[in-house]
Parts: sequence; structure tokens; C-alpha cells
Amino acid sequence: MNPIRIAKSWINYRRTVAELGNLSNHALSDIGITRFDIRNIASRSYR
Repeated sequence: MNPIRIAKSWINYRRTVAELGNLSNHALSDIGITRFDIRNIASRSYR
């Protein structure tokens, strides 16, 4: 991976964590995830 692609992936990871982290527990439950799952889900966008 080149440095630009790594940086873009990291930005997507952080954005995903922030977006999901801003949701209420009820909203997260509605989409079938917990707060514990957020980083795991976001890491998929980092790869």
C-alpha cells in the first residue's frame, strides 16, 4: 500500500468510528450492533 492509500484508509476508519460512536444505543441496537462492535466494524474500512 502506498502512503496516500494508507492515510485515506485511516481517515475512513476514524470517520466510521466517529459516526457510529455518535449514534445512541437504541439506534445501534436497531442496526444490530453494540458499542463493542464499533471498532471491529470500522477496522474493515481500514483494510
